[in-house]
Amino acid sequence: MTLPDHSSAADADTPDGTNPADAQGQRCGLIAIVGRPNVGKSTLLNALVGQKISITSRKAQTTRHRITGIRTLEQTQFVFVDTPGFQTKETRGRAVLNRSLNRTVQGVLADVDVVLFLVEAGRFSLDDAKVLALLQGGGVKDKPAILVANKLDAVQRRTDILPWLKTMQERHTFAEFVPMSATKAADVERLFRIVSPYLPEQPWLYEEDALTDRSDRFMAAELIREKLFRLTGDELPYSSTVVIDKYEEEEGPVRPLHRIAATIVVERDAHKGMVIGDGGERLKRIGSEARQELEQLTGAKVFLELWVKVRSGWADSEEHLRSYGYE
Repeated sequence: MTLPDHSSAADADTPDGTNPADAQGQRCGLIAIVGRPNVGKSTLLNALVGQKISITSRKAQTTRHRITGIRTLEQTQFVFVDTPGFQTKETRGRAVLNRSLNRTVQGVLADVDVVLFLVEAGRFSLDDAKVLALLQGGGVKDKPAILVANKLDAVQRRTDILPWLKTMQERHTFAEFVPMSATKAADVERLFRIVSPYLPEQPWLYEEDALTDRSDRFMAAELIREKLFRLTGDELPYSSTVVIDKYEEEEGPVRPLHRIAATIVVERDAHKGMVIGDGGERLKRIGSEARQELEQLTGAKVFLELWVKVRSGWADSEEHLRSYGYE
C-alpha cells in the first residue's frame, strides 16, 4: 500500500514511470477536506476513494493524522487529504497534542489546489467559523474553496437551505456550493464532476489504481484505534493512542502472513482497566475486530498481539508525540 513521494509536474517521469509527454489531457491536484471535529470528513473521504482508508467513530477528533486518499477517474486523478478537525479549545492535559493537530491542518492548506469546506447542511457554529477563518488568511485565501453542505438528508425542510446558503455566501466567497449526503453515490459522483475543472492540467502523481499513500503499518495502528474508540464509547478519554511495535510479513502456503504486535497507550491505570475489560474480554474483542478488518484490507492472514501500557501525560509531551508518530 506504500506509494512513492510526491513529485513535481516538471520531473522527467511521474512516479508511475510515465513521461509527461504521454500524459496529455491529464488533470491532477491535491484537495483538502477541512471542517470542525466530528463533521464527517473521514466518512466523506472513504466515500470519495471508494474504500475505507480513514477511521471513523462517534468520538470527536478521531482523525489525528494527514490521510491521503486517491481516486482516478478517466483523465483526472483526485488526491484528497483528510485532516484532523481543527481544535478550537485549549484542553488541559492535551494542549501539545491539539497544537500538533492544528499544525497538520495548516500545513495541508498551504500545499493544496482546492479546499472542500465541510459543514452540516443548514448549520454553522462558532467552531465552523473558526475553521472558516483559516481559509481567509495567509496563502489560502486565493485558493478555490468549495462549500460542501453534508448530511442534507437530515434537513427536515429543504426550503430552509436557501436563506442559510445566502448567509454562507456573505461569510466567504465560495467557488461552488454542493449540498449532498456522503452516503449517496450519486452525490459523491456529482462532487467529482464539480471539483475536476479546478485541478491543474498535469501528469498524475500516483499509479491509476492507487488508493492511499499510507503504509499497511500505519493503517494497522489506525484500525486498532478505531476499534478501541468504538468499543469503549465514552468510557475511555480521548487521550489514548496505538503504537505498532512489530509488523512482519511472511510468505504463507495459501496467502501472505502478517505478524503484528501493537501497544495501546493510555494515561491512567483506570483507563487500562477499561480497555482490558472483565477477564480481558474487551481487549480480545478489539483485537478480533481489528484483525478481521486488517485481513480484508491486506488480503493476508493476520496474527495480532495487543498490549496495554500506561504513559501518564503523553498527550502533553512533545517527546512522546514525536515517538508515537505525530507531526
